[in-house]
Amino acid sequence: MDGYKCYLSPVVDCYDGMPVSWSLSLHPDSALCDSSLRSCLDSLPPGSAPTVHTDGGGPYRSASWKALCSERGAARSMSRPGRSGDNAPAEGFFGTLKTELLDGRDWAEVGLEEFRAEVDAYMAWYRDGRLKRFEEPGGGHRYETIAGRRRRLGVAL
Repeated sequence: MDGYKCYLSPVVDCYDGMPVSWSLSLHPDSALCDSSLRSCLDSLPPGSAPTVHTDGGGPYRSASWKALCSERGAARSMSRPGRSGDNAPAEGFFGTLKTELLDGRDWAEVGLEEFRAEVDAYMAWYRDGRLKRFEEPGGGHRYETIAGRRRRLGVAL
């Protein structure tokens, strides 16, 4: 894009696939991953103890990532190399994002801030406007937005 690569670090809720937080950077480093995790953890109620599933990438083994998880009471869960089961919701999200946002568009002349705005708009639409199929207790399924389902079930956004 306009002579640069941009890296995305989303935090995807395993409950329903909602992107809870995300960060963009020109560098795939610990600062990028730490910032998206910090944003997610800041949005949780005090005393929350989430489990954070990741792949085996270097930023998720860094001292800053470990310290952030430890300070905030987040349990780290990392699959062995080549086994990304814990990270499957994020990988599925990336596939959808690629198909719905990136593929078929010419991003050659797009600057970083314009791209950031496009990603932010997509994330809001993914949460508030995109229909998703949810399995219902007792069988059957229902199509609704992630935000709408959370409201219906009384689950905080």
